[in-house]
Amino acid sequence: MPLSTGTESVLKLAAGWVLAAGLAVGGIAYFDEIRTALGMRITADDIADNGRASPARIAVATEEPSKRDRVVEIRADQRGHFQTTAYINGRAVEVLVDTGATIVAMPYEDAEAAGIYLRDSDFTQRVSTANGIARVAAVTIDTLTIDDITVRNVRAAVAERGKLTTTLLGMSFLGRLSKAEMTRGVLVLKE
Repeated sequence: MPLSTGTESVLKLAAGWVLAAGLAVGGIAYFDEIRTALGMRITADDIADNGRASPARIAVATEEPSKRDRVVEIRADQRGHFQTTAYINGRAVEVLVDTGATIVAMPYEDAEAAGIYLRDSDFTQRVSTANGIARVAAVTIDTLTIDDITVRNVRAAVAERGKLTTTLLGMSFLGRLSKAEMTRGVLVLKE
């Protein structure tokens, strides 16, 4: 029995609403993935009183990741060294940039302050340092952040207690950046 035009219209309208509801549910469930795929950054400040993002802010946010370079500049101190504060696993640690260091090298005390706890049995490797032979423990730093630049899963070594005084920011971090160059006493790092 054929459907009347009115019944057919109601069914089409109902199907449209079911499709719209399905898209809305899918959009909510996969919001982060969709936002990442589109390159959008929407923050709580972008949400208007009605709970929806402002179109003007979305347009700016959509363009932002491709235009915004994450660049950090570190000025040399009086001795010509590049020192700064890094956040290792979210905790502040003073670091000295050392392009001659293969990996990030940490004193035992800085590692402990960053939430990296080691036992004596973890110090299985021997390395030659300016202060002689030292034992180190190989570790992986979850996150290492300087200003807007964050690198994850950074190879590092922790020196046994008393064998190193400063964390050296070596090539296991610097080599993961798109740029690390010195110009006129300023070290420029770019993610």
